[in-house]
Amino acid sequence: MVSGGTYGTEDIVRGAGYGKAILILLLTPILWSLPTAFMIGELSSALPYEGGYYAWVRRAMGNFWGFQEAWLSLVASIFDMAIYPTLFVLYLTRLFPWFAVGYRGWMVGLGVVIVCALLNIAGVRVVSTTSLWLLIVLSAPFILIVAIAPFKLGALAHAVTKPTTSSVDILTGLLICMWNYMGWDNASTIATEVERPQRTYPRAMLAAVVIVALSYIVPVAAMWMTGLSSSAWETGFWADIAGLLGGPLLRVGLALGGMISGFGMFNALVMSYSRLPLAMAQDGMLPRIFGRLHPRSRAPWVAIVVCAIGWALCLGLGFERLVTIDILLYGASLSLEFIALIVLRVREPELHRPFRVPGGMFGAIAVGIAPMLLLGFSVVRSETEQVLGMSSFAFGMLLIAAGVVAYLLNHTLKPEGWAPAPQEKPEAIA
Repeated sequence: MVSGGTYGTEDIVRGAGYGKAILILLLTPILWSLPTAFMIGELSSALPYEGGYYAWVRRAMGNFWGFQEAWLSLVASIFDMAIYPTLFVLYLTRLFPWFAVGYRGWMVGLGVVIVCALLNIAGVRVVSTTSLWLLIVLSAPFILIVAIAPFKLGALAHAVTKPTTSSVDILTGLLICMWNYMGWDNASTIATEVERPQRTYPRAMLAAVVIVALSYIVPVAAMWMTGLSSSAWETGFWADIAGLLGGPLLRVGLALGGMISGFGMFNALVMSYSRLPLAMAQDGMLPRIFGRLHPRSRAPWVAIVVCAIGWALCLGLGFERLVTIDILLYGASLSLEFIALIVLRVREPELHRPFRVPGGMFGAIAVGIAPMLLLGFSVVRSETEQVLGMSSFAFGMLLIAAGVVAYLLNHTLKPEGWAPAPQEKPEAIA
């Protein structure tokens, strides 16, 4: 749910150059991922509810903010989820340029959405098993790249590459790096379907930070040794790199891996995002039809289908624009989660927390400072990106304001109120 491998990191090198790219890839998990993982580790171990971060914010700050957390996450997911079929198509066109013509790429992306929705309706165990094997397969080409690169010291300094149309700068490169390191809270929405969540979540979060960072930094450092110009990099370029290093077979393998990465990330995140409408329907915040479960797999099939329609509508917006809008909206929801961490420390000091952010109250406050400062870069970039004739920032603010309108409309239609926020821990589903 956080990383589908090294794919999607190309524009970081393009925007920053090798040295700064490696520094960004090294510092971002320390300033962005690790604090978030600590926060998620405490809240998910203390409150392992279906709906995850939505349930935490609602319990800490009430119905209004709980609704906003869910709204922001779902709206951000519309843009986030369109990124992965886009990556799938970008790597596919490296192998078969025919798919770049007309609406062919869009049709392929739509196919990815449909197949992953069907897999998720089949159930959580199908998704987890599929994702695990996909991770193993897509990592193999980069292991070969890292192994070959030391034997090609400076050999690619004058390599001829395809002309690039990318205009990514260092700020966009930083945002793409933040996107590559975000999504830690997505795993929290399926807490009742995880065995021993109080023990599993903190260990998984902290281990994953290290694994993800290494999977990004080591291949980029290996390519720096070859002397290949950073100006040649753009989204999908790992496939061309593989061809330069290992020939056509490795190029095909890495392009297939890029497709698998986009598919695998999308597949895993369908499972996460679809649990939000389910939890909200169970609380009465959405119509009960969103709580419909498949009779065999117990998957929230109505929520999956409705979300899939929204994701399909954003296919074709472009990788950089999708990332900018995604981080802006995701950042707003992440801010509420850090606030919920502090509020619960104040309001429920006796809440059993198998894992705690170290440093007491100071630590709970300090852990959110660096991520919030980094999110300021998304505001700066969103003022220059254009969506529907307006800046991405203005577009994002309209979507955030729409959440307030949606809450008031929902409250008007349901004046009797909603189910109370859960106070007892649910039993984990094996």
